[in-house]
Amino acid sequence: MKIYLVGGAVRDRLLGLTVRERDWVVVGATEHEMLAAGFRRADADFPVFIHPDSGEEYALARIERKTGPGYKGFAVEAGPDITLEQDLARRDLTINALAQDESGRLIDFFHGREDLEARVLRHVTPAFEEDPVRVLRVARFAARLGPLGFEVAPETLALMRRMAGSGDLKALRPERVWREMRRALAEPHPWRFFQVLHDCAALAVLIPPLEAALEKAAPDPLAALRNAAGLTHDLAVRFTAVMYAAAEDANADGFCAGLRAQRDCCDMLELVLRWGPAFAGADRAGAAALLELLQQTRAFQQRERFRRFMLACAALWPGPAEVATKRLGQALEAAESIGAKALLAEGFGGPALGEELARRRIRAIRRSIGAAPAP
Repeated sequence: MKIYLVGGAVRDRLLGLTVRERDWVVVGATEHEMLAAGFRRADADFPVFIHPDSGEEYALARIERKTGPGYKGFAVEAGPDITLEQDLARRDLTINALAQDESGRLIDFFHGREDLEARVLRHVTPAFEEDPVRVLRVARFAARLGPLGFEVAPETLALMRRMAGSGDLKALRPERVWREMRRALAEPHPWRFFQVLHDCAALAVLIPPLEAALEKAAPDPLAALRNAAGLTHDLAVRFTAVMYAAAEDANADGFCAGLRAQRDCCDMLELVLRWGPAFAGADRAGAAALLELLQQTRAFQQRERFRRFMLACAALWPGPAEVATKRLGQALEAAESIGAKALLAEGFGGPALGEELARRRIRAIRRSIGAAPAP
């Protein structure tokens, strides 16, 4: 039995990045031997085991053979006769097909280290084409490693383009696409995920409204996402920035349901679709319009949600964002200084209470933003 550290841990160590998790491959062992050594089975479909002490995953060396369409159409063969090279050959990218033995020696059958140094994302073998999920994974790695200057190899991009044209991507379940998208949105350069999918013609298959939105003049989805990534790591804000133009001409609920996006992302998108244009005009809006926007976005009741709303809007409309954000902050502070309790003490009640509260808040907002009083 020989044990090797494989994949991302080796890649990230060579790149000088923080190693997030470690995966191991075991060569020359059987399932019975793993269980006898105290490992427990982690997966019913794959020969993956959990280490009794570290909790890390140890997989028997295996090969996969294509048996049907889609990303589940594979037969797995594992056993003591499968070599490390055979196991690594099934990996998606050369930079993920690296291994390290127990002495720390690097094992590189597919020139992954050369591609690390050249900053290239290159497929290992033509078998890459058998699994449509790999199109999404390459795009996600482009988002993760974008700050280091990684680019997709031309031949890999051509293969991805062929996969997009074959219809295989249609076999991907929306839940799986969302899972990869969600992870990509958390990466340092999330816009590169969508750019790579666009470049290989996969975006038109997976998210047609977003592909169509790239042809619009403004707001540019990828530029908006780049802006959002510079402002926050908030998933819902980043999602809203990139999907706003795509959802603008569609039913937001139906659009989000089709993507299988999580609820907070959909809520933020719906909020910005409805009230984002008002934010974009807040740099020149009057006191009454500012109060209306604060009320409709529930800024008084949900301050943190309103802050995130303004971040998403700032990513989409960077031009007026600084002034709009400042004015809305001033307006919120001024309006909150006028409470209903004082008016109740003065004898206001019923509809008159709401009318007087709005009137005084508008007056306070007008003073805070330096606007001239209404005649």
